[in-house]
Amino acid sequence: MKTQTQTETVQKQTAGRGKTYDMAYTAVFAVLIAICSWISIPTVVPFTLQTFAVFLAVSVLGGRRGTMSIVVYVLLGAVGLPVFAGFKGGIGVLLNTTGGYILGFIFAGLVMWLMERLFGRKLWAQLLGMALGMIVYLSVGTAWFMAVYLRQTGPVSLGTVLGWCVIPFLIPDIVKMLLALSLGNLLRRRLADIMGE
Repeated sequence: MKTQTQTETVQKQTAGRGKTYDMAYTAVFAVLIAICSWISIPTVVPFTLQTFAVFLAVSVLGGRRGTMSIVVYVLLGAVGLPVFAGFKGGIGVLLNTTGGYILGFIFAGLVMWLMERLFGRKLWAQLLGMALGMIVYLSVGTAWFMAVYLRQTGPVSLGTVLGWCVIPFLIPDIVKMLLALSLGNLLRRRLADIMGE
């Protein structure tokens, strides 16, 4: 009986430690996404490292914890912390024309999580999950942009919105996705013992 009680105590401690680690990893990667959102790469069309951090979070933490870090990041911005690009924050950013791309990251995380659940952590499954996730956040963001733009300004064509918000960022996003995939798998292997995997 004593042995069973000791075993139950150890299991409870392990479960509690696991939850604490989950919260810590989620917080760290939410902060990383914020920091990467502030880093702007000056090119013909400037872009941030926000999507790199989103992909990296899921690659390192896995679908569940990675998606939670994205949700925490979006919630921090929604309550007014300046975690979005350009040191902006507040619900107004999310309700504006480009807010759908930020909200789309959550759906992208869910897609990547689903791919992980279906096919595991195989490299091809991660790559496919990230590619589908990219399609999802670009689709959600573009639909959102068109709806808000219609309400605020007037009708706008899909081709115009794609030219403004998608096409200039496709190649940089693909590069960031591939970098996040390779770096994420390397970090995940190095951190496997610490993360309890």
